[in-house]
Amino acid sequence: MSGKIVGTGSCMPEKIVSNDDLAKIVETNDAWIRERTGVARRHISEKETVVSMACAAAQKALEDAHMKAEELDLILMGTSSSGTIFPSASCMVQKEIGAVHAACVDVSAACTGFLAVYQMGQAYIRSGMADKILLIGADTLSHLVDWTDRGTCILFGDGAGAAILVSGGSETACEVMHSDGGRGQALTCDSRHRDGSKELSGDPATYIRMDGKAVFQFALSKVPEVILETLEKAGCTTEDIDYYVLHQANIRIIDGVVRRLRERPEKFPSNIEEYGNTCAASVPILLDELNRAGKLKKGQKLVLSGFGAGLSWGTALLEWQKEN
Repeated sequence: MSGKIVGTGSCMPEKIVSNDDLAKIVETNDAWIRERTGVARRHISEKETVVSMACAAAQKALEDAHMKAEELDLILMGTSSSGTIFPSASCMVQKEIGAVHAACVDVSAACTGFLAVYQMGQAYIRSGMADKILLIGADTLSHLVDWTDRGTCILFGDGAGAAILVSGGSETACEVMHSDGGRGQALTCDSRHRDGSKELSGDPATYIRMDGKAVFQFALSKVPEVILETLEKAGCTTEDIDYYVLHQANIRIIDGVVRRLRERPEKFPSNIEEYGNTCAASVPILLDELNRAGKLKKGQKLVLSGFGAGLSWGTALLEWQKEN
């Protein structure tokens, strides 16, 4: 027996930074950013934290699922920017929402974080170790960005997304995950600078550093490949899929995946224009938007796909079983 999603939620910071705002602090402009990334705005945390946004997203997901926090038996949280080493962010979420019976685990898998916790949740359910699971993806990468580096500061935003996964799902569910540590230097961030300051520390390693060309080529190659691998494993084809919910890294990557799969663009919803790359939060935020807009219908097949630092990449095929 697999798990099924019965509720979703999301939370983004109040502060919005437009491309024109960025043009005041780094040499760039709105047209240049839109053409290369598809991003127009991003939400940047000030008073919000990874935990506070995760809690807000979790509460919305619980409400959507008509469930109380004390019913949860597990919280799995994907984050690479919680700001603390311990206690874990998931334990802090447990405390704030009152999930007193839930075990808690954090997963650091960067932009593949939500896919990782989704797949772990499915494994827990299939093994019988858990029945009602809160999945969270939350990040504040704005705290890890060098705001003088045009190549990275234009890309990232902050946010959190959550989903409730419970037993009783369709047997068509299927997941695949891969990693390649040998290419990890394409996207790095040292762990020594975590005070939330926007001031440069003087050590370039303490901020996000990216070989944009290498990451772009990696994504264009591996994302279509892992999607097709997952579909083959599940005995499905692209014709069976209603929506592809991809990590919102760059609109050019998404467009490239569309072309390589020879699929229809309308099957690839995107919100990168509004939020930028929110790392582990991007897939659950987009999933929540689709859910709340009424676009997801019972019986539809969805592909979720995440990819990023590690390097890591993964895909999940699921059947939407939530009642409208």
